[in-house]
Amino acid sequence: MAPLFVLPPSLIEAAPLDGYEVHLRFADGLEGDVDLSHLVGWGKVFEPLRDLAFFRRLAIDETESTIAWPNEADIAPETLYDLVQRAAHEKRRRI
Repeated sequence: MAPLFVLPPSLIEAAPLDGYEVHLRFADGLEGDVDLSHLVGWGKVFEPLRDLAFFRRLAIDETESTIAWPNEADIAPETLYDLVQRAAHEKRRRI
C-alpha cells in the first residue's frame, strides 16, 4: 500500500523581505526566511516575478495554503514547508 500524502500545516504568515527572500510561518509554529530567487524567471508563469515590485505583491492563498501572485503563479505548499524546514536546520547548524 502506498503511503498517504499529507499536506503541511496551514501557512499563516508570508511577508516579503529583501530581494527574493520571504518570511513564512506555519500553524505548527515552524517559521523561517527562505530565498525564492531560484524560482524567479523559471518558466513563463514565474517570469513576471523578476520584477521585485511584482514579487513583493505575494499574498497567502488560503484555499491552497500557499503563497501566490496576481498572475496566478504559486508554489506548492509542501515545497514552502520543506524550504523553511531546511532553513531552520541550517540555522541550527550554524549555532
